[in-house]
Amino acid sequence: MRSEAQVPLLEVERLRVEFPTRRGALLALDEVSFSIAAGEILGVVGESGAGKSLTGAAIIGLIEPPGRIAGGEIRLDGRRIDNLPPAEMRRVRGRQIGAIFQDPLTSLNPLYTVGHQLVQTIRTHLPLSALQARERAIDLLRQTGIPAPEARIDQYPHQFSGGMRQRVVIALALAAEPRLIVADEPTTALDVSIQAQIIFLLKRLAREHHAAVMLVTHDMGVIAEACDRVAVMYAGRIVEIGPVQQVIHQPAHPYTRGLMGSIPAMDEDRERLAQIDGTMPRLNAIPTGCAFHPRCACVMPRCPQQRPELMEAGATRAACWLLAEGAV
Repeated sequence: MRSEAQVPLLEVERLRVEFPTRRGALLALDEVSFSIAAGEILGVVGESGAGKSLTGAAIIGLIEPPGRIAGGEIRLDGRRIDNLPPAEMRRVRGRQIGAIFQDPLTSLNPLYTVGHQLVQTIRTHLPLSALQARERAIDLLRQTGIPAPEARIDQYPHQFSGGMRQRVVIALALAAEPRLIVADEPTTALDVSIQAQIIFLLKRLAREHHAAVMLVTHDMGVIAEACDRVAVMYAGRIVEIGPVQQVIHQPAHPYTRGLMGSIPAMDEDRERLAQIDGTMPRLNAIPTGCAFHPRCACVMPRCPQQRPELMEAGATRAACWLLAEGAV
């Protein structure tokens, strides 16, 4: 890791997101804190409903109403962005933050060629002529591995395969040379060989463009291959965060251990994989204390009563009372 990597580019502090209802507000993200350095890839993992995608949406300013940021701060390069007016946040989102979503068809307009969409994005954020913007668009398509970009730039999204469309979306995300990339499940709908190519692109993006990357996924294989650090989320909170190899091979939180135990290992002969009993709680029924305690095999009397904060656990930090008891 480079020395600059010690300086956070993105800082999220005690982020709270809630959804007002007639019966009161539902807390979807509860005191989420983390940072990402320039040139670093942070993976965010957890079951469906853990709050991974919502965290990304909060950072890029795309929380669907009536959802709202109810507390905390988000700073990009030292500048607070969670309280910006919508018009100013749109400029930040295009110029300084790039977004890659799971389904590229939601990011591309089927009525326009990919070249038109790239050129419009580039000219909105960079002081380039139409010709210069087209040349940059062709270069971006080439960088993202699209063959014959000079010809394909004038084609429409439906003329590209799923993997190629995702490359176009990555090119769009890079168009204005952003400092931060939020990638939400960018490889989920792709076959394994295309997944590997997209992961390589993200790693090169962090290395060569010195961008910070937040990679949201439920795939631990992608996390292990692509990320420097990983944050594990459960019920709207981070339950463990640390260097990816330590979290994978020496998890400190029982939930993280359960996730790792559910992954088949090539060098082990097991008839059955471990499983975590139960399901992720609904927003209107999040347990008191540690939200994971109803599903935890290591539950202690204080777990339903008190909510643990992140504590030092060797190279990682985990929110578990076992650490306070010295049982990990």
